[in-house]
Amino acid sequence: MPFLLANALAILTASTAIAIPMVIARVIDGPIARRDFVGLLAPVALIFLLGSLDSFGMWGRRWLVSKPSTMFEITMRAKLFTQLQALSIGRHDGWQSGQLLSRAIDDLSVLRRFVAFAATFLIVNGVILPTGLIVLFAMNWQVGLIFTVISLPLTLFCARFVRRFEVASRLSQDQSGDLATIAQESAQGVRVLKALGRGRFFGMRFTALSRELQRTEMEKVRLDATLWAALVTLPTVSIAVSLGVGGYAVVHGSMTMGTLVASITLATFLQWPIIWLGFLLSDLFEARTAADRYWEIIDTPLDIADPPHPAELPTPLHGELVIDRVRFAYPRSGDGPENTVLEEISLRVRPGETVALVGATGSGKTALLELIPRLYDVSGGRITIDGVDIATLRLAQLRRVVTVAFEEPVLFSASVRENVALGDPRATDADVRQALEIAQANGFVDALPWGLDTRIGEQGMSLSGGQRQRLALARAVLTGDTSTPGRIMVLDDPLSALDVETEERVQVQLRSVLSGATTLLVAHRPSTAALADRVALLADGRIVAEGSHEKLLRTSSHYRELMGGEQ
Repeated sequence: MPFLLANALAILTASTAIAIPMVIARVIDGPIARRDFVGLLAPVALIFLLGSLDSFGMWGRRWLVSKPSTMFEITMRAKLFTQLQALSIGRHDGWQSGQLLSRAIDDLSVLRRFVAFAATFLIVNGVILPTGLIVLFAMNWQVGLIFTVISLPLTLFCARFVRRFEVASRLSQDQSGDLATIAQESAQGVRVLKALGRGRFFGMRFTALSRELQRTEMEKVRLDATLWAALVTLPTVSIAVSLGVGGYAVVHGSMTMGTLVASITLATFLQWPIIWLGFLLSDLFEARTAADRYWEIIDTPLDIADPPHPAELPTPLHGELVIDRVRFAYPRSGDGPENTVLEEISLRVRPGETVALVGATGSGKTALLELIPRLYDVSGGRITIDGVDIATLRLAQLRRVVTVAFEEPVLFSASVRENVALGDPRATDADVRQALEIAQANGFVDALPWGLDTRIGEQGMSLSGGQRQRLALARAVLTGDTSTPGRIMVLDDPLSALDVETEERVQVQLRSVLSGATTLLVAHRPSTAALADRVALLADGRIVAEGSHEKLLRTSSHYRELMGGEQ
């Protein structure tokens, strides 16, 4: 509704500019020609009223569209963010982070500006320009014909401009996304770049991409400038020709002075909708490109979503995890071959049991763990919890039951408390402290400037690798109630960055947590594997051996090799 009122006000405002020349014609041919000063008062008051109406309409239009246009931007951003959270990890892997950032920030700002300004004036000009031409023809058909004939080539010129500018606009916005990706990666990996002395190399890449973007932007400027030159020149030429023809007619008495002045005034006004067409078209094509990029994400199908008729886990939950003949291949990248990771994996983890996954790099350990909370879906077979296929569960219910800690800890630019309690917003400080104690993180957290309230910075880069990993482990411990029967913990080598002494202390605390949960953990160290009741050895996407840590050390040379030859 506000946009309709804003458009109505904008049309009303523009209509006053059409009415004023008609009043001027009557003033010049009437009171001025008769030298009647008193007769001027009413027309002057009318023009003052029309001018005031113009000012009010401009103010009202801006006031009406300001809040709805910003709400439009907020709503679109929220929808985009929600869609990004719902899309599968495989879909995210196909996009660069800078491209997503560019679409979420820059493109939606372009759309807001279009909705707030350009869209309204495209509608207004579409109404005012033909209306003004009709009035101009009625007032003076010669001037109207000259203005129309000379301005007509702009239609063909704009059609050619549309195609070229649209291509350049899409290329520019894609290049901006690539540039944002380089900037983000360089900022996040600044330690690596400095350590390897490759800052200059990335700087050259950034500069090269900047120059490509500059060339594209200059092409847009050249196209825009050419269009603007044509839009400004042709209407002005039409006014000059009209003035010559009209002046000749006035001199020979076939046209009144008032009609000529009013016609030229109206033609001068009508050139501005044509001139502004260049700006509006530029804005339109950028907005169209931004909308295309936005809807590419919104229209992406959800590969992993709640089933139409979700099942329910039994009550009480026991937490038996069964991996039944599971096969998995990562989604294809473009036309590339399918990357098969797991083949016919079968494994049963009994309620309360801890099973360690051991294998060489690339054997599929992490991939298997990612299937349990449905970060990816299986390519074949199924995974069940207490006999219920996880693909039939609501994602929210599944992920309340399954707690995950990754080898590479992901922390956010927030306080220690907020990072640890991320999976359980209702957690108290006492709960956070208990989780930190289990992860042996209390000591360094208390040493931070503001304790639990200390903001740890983006990605937790102000902390050491071991500190970040312990905070991630504390978060995993806190997610859900450790005493709740049936809880499933999925831990991807959670102690890899810890020194031996700290690892021993964490293991002592972790045993009390794991004793009440069904746990599947990736292990690279003998000490971590020793935490488990049973070990499953993966090789070439298959489980090739199972048993206790001690049994596999005795019976499997492959296992002994992975464990560093421990006897």
